[in-house]
Amino acid sequence: MKITSAEFLKSALKEADWPRDKTPEIAFLGRSNVGKSSLINSLLSIRGLARTSSTPGRTQVLNFFLINDKFRFVDLPGYGYARAPKEIKAKWSEAARAYVAKREQLVLSIHIVDSRHEPTKQDLQLHDWLEHYQRQYLTVATKADKLSSNELRRNLERMRRALGREVLAYSSTTRRGQEKIWQAIESALNQSRAEEKGDR
Repeated sequence: MKITSAEFLKSALKEADWPRDKTPEIAFLGRSNVGKSSLINSLLSIRGLARTSSTPGRTQVLNFFLINDKFRFVDLPGYGYARAPKEIKAKWSEAARAYVAKREQLVLSIHIVDSRHEPTKQDLQLHDWLEHYQRQYLTVATKADKLSSNELRRNLERMRRALGREVLAYSSTTRRGQEKIWQAIESALNQSRAEEKGDR
């Protein structure tokens, strides 16, 4: 897909503050410091659109970005940051759960895991949420360039067994896996457009 425009729209935590129009959305979900912002920036080839930080827990709200004036990327709060106060973690968790459960504009979720580690308890919980709410989603293992080919292959197989689905290796540095992610995004957007026409 050719990216002609990408702009930050707004940050919001409460559901009442989320955009209300019917623009389809692609959500990026994963634990803190898993590389969500780097993935978004590399997909769009725009450095610094989504804020990246070496400090886990920096994204504490939902960040909405308008792409090509036709669809949105949504960067959700990262989970699993141990130093965050309990009440803050509870708000993050509730906002993410409410988004996955209720958001009608959501056409594809990209569940991001770290290729270097086993899926965490929170990774498994998010997987269960996406299955429970019957959401269309893609599981992407970031930082694939940090591992040797053999290590990456072994880790992806462990993740596949733990999550019960295929996991796509991705690197924001080499752009490995980028084409497959865009294919999934375009397919979800096309399906959304077809369904919208059918409702008319």
